[in-house]
Amino acid sequence: MTAMEMLDELQHRARQNKELKEKLINTRNAENPLQEFCRISCEEGLELYPMEVICAGEEFDAAMKRSTNGGGENSPKLEGQDDFYELFLAGL
Repeated sequence: MTAMEMLDELQHRARQNKELKEKLINTRNAENPLQEFCRISCEEGLELYPMEVICAGEEFDAAMKRSTNGGGENSPKLEGQDDFYELFLAGL
């Protein structure tokens, strides 16, 4: 299972389970939010690690940019556009 698939599965579970959803949202208050987020993911049986989340966002962003304008890069990166942790929480 890819990092994207695990994030999708975790989000699906969180939408069904209010307690899990609250735990994930509360990771924002942790000393290391992404590490805490991944710890909870592992507790749910989804082995997701911080670097996987970071790389998934960057890879997705790069693929989107390659798919437009013949692959040329003319647009500045928007803040947070590849931050799948924040995008995940916003989706909850």
